[in-house]
Amino acid sequence: MPVRAIVSRLDGWQQRHGWLAFPLAVWRKFSEDQAGTLAAALAFFAFLSLFPLLLILVTVLGLVLRDHPDVQRRVVDSALVDFPVIGEQIRSQLNGFDRTGFSLGFSVVGTLLGARGLAGAAQNALNKLWAVPFNRRPGFPASWLRSYGMIALMGAGVVATTALSGVSTWTHNNAIGTGLRIGALAASLAVNVCLFSLGIRLAVAKEITWRQLRFGALSAALLWQVLQLLGGYIVAHQLRHASALYGTFGMVLGLIAWLYLQATLTLYAVEIDVVRARALWPRSLFPPPLTPADTQAHRAYQATEERAPNRVQTGGSG
Repeated sequence: MPVRAIVSRLDGWQQRHGWLAFPLAVWRKFSEDQAGTLAAALAFFAFLSLFPLLLILVTVLGLVLRDHPDVQRRVVDSALVDFPVIGEQIRSQLNGFDRTGFSLGFSVVGTLLGARGLAGAAQNALNKLWAVPFNRRPGFPASWLRSYGMIALMGAGVVATTALSGVSTWTHNNAIGTGLRIGALAASLAVNVCLFSLGIRLAVAKEITWRQLRFGALSAALLWQVLQLLGGYIVAHQLRHASALYGTFGMVLGLIAWLYLQATLTLYAVEIDVVRARALWPRSLFPPPLTPADTQAHRAYQATEERAPNRVQTGGSG
C-alpha cells in the first residue's frame, strides 16, 4: 500500500475518534498560531519584572519587619515557593543586592516596565489565539487601561499567593497543619481561578464573552496548580545540576525555563478553550482534503490580520 494511502487512513482514523482528534486539533492550532513564540515573549517580560519585584519585596520587608528577621525569612520563602529548587539561588542573589537608593528606584522602574510589557504581550497573545482582528482589538487608551488593570491584578495575585503559601509553610509542624495545608491548597486554586478569569477577561477583546473564557481560566488554574505540585520534581531532575554547575548563569537558565513552561501551559489552556468553544476539530494532519474545522480555522487566521478600521470603498465617480 502506498505511503500516502496509509497516511490518509491514519488521518481519517484520528478524525473519527474525538478523544484523539481534540488534543491533536489543540496541538495543531498551537503550532499554527506560533504560540511558542508568544510564550517566549511572556516569559521574557515576566523575567524582566521578577527580580526587581522581589527586590522591592525584600526591601519593604526589611523596613517593616526590621526587628523580626525570622518573619522576614518566612515571607520571602513563601514568595519563592512558586520557583522550586531555584528559589534558593534566587534568595542568595537577592541577599547580595544593595536595597536602598538607586537600586530600589531602579527596581521600581524595572518592575513597572516589565509588568507593562508582560500585560501588553498577554493582550497580543490571547487576542491572536482567539483570532480577534487587529482592527477590533482595544486601542489607546483602552489597551493601556487594561494593561494597568492587569498589573494591579498581578500585584494582588503575588500578595494572595504569598499569604496562602505562608499558611502552608508555617503550619508544617503543627498538629492541625495537614488540614490547614489542604485548605490553603484549595484556597490557592480558587484564587488562581479568579485571577485567571479576571486576567484573561482584561486581556481579550470584549467581543469574546465571559462564557467563552471561563473554561480556559479554569483549565489554566488547574494546570498551574498541577505544575506547582510537580515543580519540585521537574526542576530537581532537569535543572538542579545546571544551577549547581553554572552558578548564577544556571539559575537564570532555570528561571527562564520555568517561566516559559508556565507561559506555554497557560497558552495551551487558552487554545483548549478556543478549540472547544468554536468546535475546531477534527483537523486534518496531512491535508488535503481539508475538514470543515480546517476551513474555519484558516478563515479566522485571515480575518486576524485585518488592520484597516473600515472597509475601503472602491470605484470611480460618474
